[in-house]
Amino acid sequence: MVQITLPDGSLREFPGPVTVAEVAASIGAGLAKAALGGKVNGQLVDTSFSMTANAQLAIVTVKDPEGLELIRHSTAHLLAYAVKALFPEAQVTIGPVIENGFYYDFSFSRPFTPEDLVTIEKRMTELAAKDEPVMRRELPRDEAVAHFKAIGEHYKAEIIGSIPADQAVSLYREGDFEDLCRGPHVPNTGKLKHFKLMKVAGAYWRGDSKNEMLQRVYGTAWASKDDLQQYLTRLEEAEKRDHRKLGRELDLFHIDEHSPGTVFWHPKGWTVWQEVEQYMRRVYRDNGYLEVKGPQILDQKLWEKTGHWDKYRENMFVTESEKRDYALKPMNCPGHIIIFKQGIKSYRDLPLRFGEFGQCHRNEPSGGLHGIMRVRAFTQDDGHIFCTEDQIQDEVVAFTKLLQNVYKDFGFTDIIYKLSTRPEKRIGSEESWDLAETALADGLRASACEFSYLPGEGAFYGPKIEYTLKDAIGREWQCGTIQVDPNMPERLDAEFVGEDGSRHRPIMLHRAIVGSLERFIGILIEQHSGALPTWLAPLQVSVLNITDAQSDYCREIAAKLQNSVSNQGLRVQMDLRNEKITYKIREHSLQKLPYILVAGDKEKAAGTVAVRARGNKDLGVMSIDAFIELIAADIASKA
Repeated sequence: MVQITLPDGSLREFPGPVTVAEVAASIGAGLAKAALGGKVNGQLVDTSFSMTANAQLAIVTVKDPEGLELIRHSTAHLLAYAVKALFPEAQVTIGPVIENGFYYDFSFSRPFTPEDLVTIEKRMTELAAKDEPVMRRELPRDEAVAHFKAIGEHYKAEIIGSIPADQAVSLYREGDFEDLCRGPHVPNTGKLKHFKLMKVAGAYWRGDSKNEMLQRVYGTAWASKDDLQQYLTRLEEAEKRDHRKLGRELDLFHIDEHSPGTVFWHPKGWTVWQEVEQYMRRVYRDNGYLEVKGPQILDQKLWEKTGHWDKYRENMFVTESEKRDYALKPMNCPGHIIIFKQGIKSYRDLPLRFGEFGQCHRNEPSGGLHGIMRVRAFTQDDGHIFCTEDQIQDEVVAFTKLLQNVYKDFGFTDIIYKLSTRPEKRIGSEESWDLAETALADGLRASACEFSYLPGEGAFYGPKIEYTLKDAIGREWQCGTIQVDPNMPERLDAEFVGEDGSRHRPIMLHRAIVGSLERFIGILIEQHSGALPTWLAPLQVSVLNITDAQSDYCREIAAKLQNSVSNQGLRVQMDLRNEKITYKIREHSLQKLPYILVAGDKEKAAGTVAVRARGNKDLGVMSIDAFIELIAADIASKA
């Protein structure tokens, strides 16, 4: 007798071994039809999996996250099936599930074209419609190697050859196509209905540039037609918002081959940068941070002490002078400890909060660079808090509130909180890990933040909280963090005098709110589709004349605006060209300016302006003072 426990706690008994599919059928025909797989004692399996002993079972359908994973994994195999059907000489390699989809790498004599992708996708649809069963079998390793060599699949044979000889391997067949795979898979190809091939790219076999360049075909698959369409719509929207495209169109910045992975900021882009930096500088000032500045280049011996030379050397830019080796700093933390160590520190000085807009350099692979989102030279809103163990929780509460306020001002209110806990390889006592993890968790609870755990994802020296924001189209960006580090103060011999008169090690909290300013500005550009809020916009107002007769009046308007709004002044430009006013309005509208002021003879005579707001909104005619009040309120609201 085999006893199966279902998620609701109910029991079902069977006279002997029973498959997942059979259990589903015993519950109901609807569930049997919907079943894609099962979770047996927490392990994802095929519906054909047989349970020979008592087990806990959850039937997996499209409503479950695991169901979507099964669909994507199986659709990758369907892609390989279609490619082999169309191009028999192509060799298949690997095809894993990735975020939002899958890919499969092929060895083929010529590049796949966009037309090929259309043809392949059509064949995938035809094969799926056959509703062929997906069947699993096992072979001894050497027999599987011989099998794939015999059918000309040398990459598969190489993969299997790396498996220990005493292990059997599993193969999955659908129709006349059979592939190596651990599984599991959907029970039949008819379950695969909502997919699309996206693009083709190059990829080296086993990720080694010395090996053959393969062709990687990317695809996406979803549980429903609506889900697929929503995803494709999000991609279209993301393409419209691409910061690289908008950076060119709005003349904000560019990336140049003379300095890969670094940013050339244009005047308007640098204005945005300065607004973000000066805003964060005020945040530092108003929340107890002391701004510091450390050097760009530090001696190799320091990086050896911190452990970065051993663990991070390949990502560091190095230089030499007078037979001494140096590195451009990839992070600011060691410099802040060196500053902390100048002079005797007392427990009365703690918590001591340092902040720095520190430029860092990291030798990122060229293939990983992405606009201003992933660069080799970047500036962080970096902060380090030196405190005692008893002060960690209070600092987490204060930092979380501060971060929430900053994100709100930048237009982000949806924040995801995750706590990364101790990894398998770590230093420090279990008691210190318990204390740090508890302090972080209690800090989030005291901040009324719902959070999830990321077990084992902490650094080797301490746990951390990750703050991830959601943008306007639902994408997630991990920007903020606060991380407990008792290790670096130990390595660099940082101390303070305790209340007992003896020397103690401080705890170092690494914290960032926006993280890399370059990346955060890229996120802001995409969040707002380039139409930055008035307080951040590089140009806030354009003043346009209709004829030359209003040129002097427009200059007076611009001068008054530049000296208004609490003496900070507005960022104003004039367009006095001899062009049609409709042409000028359209041109400035494409630059996504918050406000356009138009002056003709009537406005000049009355001392007014016609005001147009972004989005082609006609706000009517008003006095200059009324407009200044309007824009001042707009800037203050940060809307």
